[in-house]
Amino acid sequence: MASRLIDEDPTLAHEHALAASRRAGRIAIVRETLGITAYATGDFALALRELRTYRRISGKDDQIALMVDSERGIGRPDRALETGRAVDRSALTTPVRVALAIAMSGARLDQGDLELALGELEIPELNPDRAFEWSPALFAARAAVLEDLGRTDEAEFWAHRAEVAAEALGVDEAGDEELYVEDGLVEDEFSDEHAVSVEDVVSDKEEYSADDTVTDSDSEEEEALDAETGDDSSSSDTNEPAEPSIEDEVRELLGEDDETEDDSPSASEKPEA
Repeated sequence: MASRLIDEDPTLAHEHALAASRRAGRIAIVRETLGITAYATGDFALALRELRTYRRISGKDDQIALMVDSERGIGRPDRALETGRAVDRSALTTPVRVALAIAMSGARLDQGDLELALGELEIPELNPDRAFEWSPALFAARAAVLEDLGRTDEAEFWAHRAEVAAEALGVDEAGDEELYVEDGLVEDEFSDEHAVSVEDVVSDKEEYSADDTVTDSDSEEEEALDAETGDDSSSSDTNEPAEPSIEDEVRELLGEDDETEDDSPSASEKPEA
């Protein structure tokens, strides 16, 4: 439920995550979800605490970019940079590595170091002629830093690349496709089987639009959270169907089938997104 609500109603998603955390606070995916929803609602201190706990329980660094951004959110760019430097970037998946580079660049901007902010974005994935799902955000971040540096022509170039990549990705929604913006080819990362022409995307934009609109937490912190949050989940529906029970919420967060009759939270963790 929380994952379905986070884009349209982050506050309600956060309340669902809080409810789940009271029943299964030692399950990694529950703490991860609570951290993400806290971040979405601007509670960066809680987000940082929950994401640290998630990392301690799961041993994963896949939310490192949100941790860096949360440090920024509470006004600690120095700690943000330390947090980002503490991980082995070579062990991260590409989307996480790109998100971390953008967050680290933001921390440099917070410190007023524009050149260093630009340097944080100098990663292998920064190729104006190739675009993946993460490319629009990366290109746009570079454009913003160049704008701050007064390098207007370069900023306009990267802003345009961000728009082209975003438009192409919006038309062809396969998540791990590679787009050759310059040559007009769209190729799957692993095969050419579903190749699409970007020129067709531009020239037939109206046709496509009509068809496809488209430092670690401990047990004291956990007890403090329980005391803070209490039992304050909202139930604001009037004529809408009844919301799932807390047991259903926990099962959903844990990825269990709806038919499961065991109310005890599973020890399994969410696969990396």
